[in-house]
Amino acid sequence: MVSPEPSSHFKSSSSMVKSKNRGPWFLTDGLLYLGGAFLALFLVWCFWSFFIPGSDFEQAVAGSKTWADSGLGVNLGYDPKATTFYDDPEMSYSIEKPVKGWDEKRKQWLKLHPSFAAGARERIVLVTGSQAKPCKNPIGDHLLLRFFKNKVDYCRIHGYDIFYNNLLLHSKMNSYWAKLPVVKAAMLAHPEAEWIWWVDSDAAFTDMEFKLPLERYKNHNLVVHGWPHLIYRDKSWTSLNAGVFLIRNCQWSMDLIDVWANMGPLSPEFKKWGRIQRSTLKDKLFSESDDQAALIYLLYKHRDKYYDHIFLEGEFYFQGYWVDIISESGYENITERYLEIERGVPKLRRRHAEKVSEQYAAFREEYLKEAGNGRGSWRRPFITHFTGCQPCSGDHNQKYNGESCWNGMIKALNFADNQVLRKYGFVHPDLGDSSSVTEVPFDYPADEGPW
Repeated sequence: MVSPEPSSHFKSSSSMVKSKNRGPWFLTDGLLYLGGAFLALFLVWCFWSFFIPGSDFEQAVAGSKTWADSGLGVNLGYDPKATTFYDDPEMSYSIEKPVKGWDEKRKQWLKLHPSFAAGARERIVLVTGSQAKPCKNPIGDHLLLRFFKNKVDYCRIHGYDIFYNNLLLHSKMNSYWAKLPVVKAAMLAHPEAEWIWWVDSDAAFTDMEFKLPLERYKNHNLVVHGWPHLIYRDKSWTSLNAGVFLIRNCQWSMDLIDVWANMGPLSPEFKKWGRIQRSTLKDKLFSESDDQAALIYLLYKHRDKYYDHIFLEGEFYFQGYWVDIISESGYENITERYLEIERGVPKLRRRHAEKVSEQYAAFREEYLKEAGNGRGSWRRPFITHFTGCQPCSGDHNQKYNGESCWNGMIKALNFADNQVLRKYGFVHPDLGDSSSVTEVPFDYPADEGPW
């Protein structure tokens, strides 16, 4: 609040000063003159440093983005003038133009940006996306927002970057083929990342604590959910699912994307590839070439070239079929099993900051040894994938009831959301009701709680 009479207050203070003994007048005036001159010089220096490009002050600020500033242990404000692949006018992000020598180019970039070296082998960028236009399904945009929030929550908890794309980066590469141009562009945009993780828009993380066992994939360049016997014995279109995959940021992956994409709409033999896939995979019901059938075909026809580099993950729900998950165990039953464990383990009930959630996930693993993995397990499914539901268009597979799709999505998203909200002191007491929350009591669930 401003004083009503600043001038009288100042006079009163001055008279108090005058009542005391003063030093020689020339010392007082001299000190005032020197102080004023110093202040003027300081202000000129500040304005000069702020407005003149390339000044020492500007460079000092740019170079001061340390671990404390970025929170990531990397220097986000440093990009040296040394030439990298970004300065090559021939380098293209387009899916139509192959990238060569990528391993060496990426290695050189990392050498010039040493702060990214620590943790580089485990750095992941999650990539997802949807269409550019509003959804036809009246609740489609809301569902896609919820799915995206779910992915953002997971990435924030585990320190991953995320890129959401809602454009076709190549006009011909539409529908299920749209992911490949985005993945390639992400590899080039993120040389600091060892892995690019594509997750379809209709897939939700339903175990927010679980982390990919990257050590398990150290000798492989692509990870997809699948089973070898369904590829080589049954030649099935459902032998793997290409809606979720982890791909290493390396030259092998660049080459795979080139071959893979050339079985898509870019190819003058696109229709031919569709006929070949359908004749090879007996349970493929449509004639158009698709990305999943293309990857299965490459594994089946060129096993020597690809199989040793591709990890078919079938031991946990790298992506789980939503019908199996909902019908077999149900999110409510899984929730109750986890709460049962927590009732007997105080350290799992302890409140904690979201940033240290991974420690409590490690604590919990000791008590999940009997839970199993995948089908028949009561462990939280890592990813629940609503294949065939089409939340945006609403044109779901006719073997599903539309309401079962939408209700299943709401339950899955609220089940995951509860794992996040609990760090903020609340939960959804009813997984079918997104709008209601209840505050979590202290030491929950030692006593009866909101579920």
